Amino acid sequence: MPTFEQARSPSNDPVTPAILGVVEPDGAVRCIACAHRCLIRPGRAGICRVRENRDGALVSLVFGQAVAANADPIEKKPLFHVYPGSVAYSIATRGCNFHCLHCQNWAISQAGRDASTAPEFHLPPAMVVAAAQAAGARTIAYTYTEPTVFIEYVLETARLALDAGLANVLVTNGYQTPEALDLLGPLVAAANVDLKSFDDRFYRRIVGARLAPVLAALAGMRERGVWVEVTTLLIPGLNDDPDSLRGLARWIAVELGPETPWHVSRFFPTYRLTDLDPTPVATIERAVATGREAGLCHVYSGNVSGGDEDTACAGCGETLIRRRGYRATPAAALVSGSCGRCGHVLAGVGLAEYGARATAVR
Repeated sequence: MPTFEQARSPSNDPVTPAILGVVEPDGAVRCIACAHRCLIRPGRAGICRVRENRDGALVSLVFGQAVAANADPIEKKPLFHVYPGSVAYSIATRGCNFHCLHCQNWAISQAGRDASTAPEFHLPPAMVVAAAQAAGARTIAYTYTEPTVFIEYVLETARLALDAGLANVLVTNGYQTPEALDLLGPLVAAANVDLKSFDDRFYRRIVGARLAPVLAALAGMRERGVWVEVTTLLIPGLNDDPDSLRGLARWIAVELGPETPWHVSRFFPTYRLTDLDPTPVATIERAVATGREAGLCHVYSGNVSGGDEDTACAGCGETLIRRRGYRATPAAALVSGSCGRCGHVLAGVGLAEYGARATAVR
């Protein structure tokens, strides 16, 4: 298996030796970056289409080859308990190990499939970090497509980011293997994980994957000290069954902890699910109530105008952060990352830094 140092790419070569590849006796390579664990024959690619077998060795086709790079509010990820109000410099390559029928970024995630294309530009790790610093970012976010499929790019960039005083966050479908999490865990501060349904049939039919590895990866992230926030996009008639949502919310509360944020988002027709209606706002409101009944302290509604976006103290319910759109404003009760009323520490990453800054401004 190539080492991480061997996976570094020359600036003029878009094909890079990949890590997390196990060579088989017949010339095939088993990719163990994600839970598909693709067995890739010579000259073929894995499900993601960006990890390929070249002459019996696993290579990445996208190291340093970005399709998107933007300075975003951290709340857009969404990460509500990670350096609130800060900038996340966000990058992606083409490719994904899921084939979600409702993908909002299908033009880049499914590039090479469905006749979509994704213009690439060379953005090596050092340039990512420099661009993040120039944008005043607090974090670098690996997002838009699935970062696991460009894990070599993530690891190299993340190490340079930490050296520069920046934190790293993932926006991910949560299909990492334990082997991948062992590499990512020491470098990544937080992740927003799409838990798309609590029904394996939904994963198989709509996503092209399985539920169990996502649950295992979520638990594995928390075990490795990665702060986790969970997002579920509710699609009418497909994953909005009340009993299933109760089970999902209870699982988060028990397995990840009651202070784990759950973002419940509204679906709008896109990609291959244009025949469905947008999610009724009432469905989102019921799901938020379901999460709170299951014991979750921080349940947020997404893609809903005037929805539940404020952060309340898990101890006494006092409002600590107010949000409108992607703008976060500290409430008077937030003092150095804790509730000034009851003293409960607000769970997350960088909240003491945010609370201290907010207190100093008042």
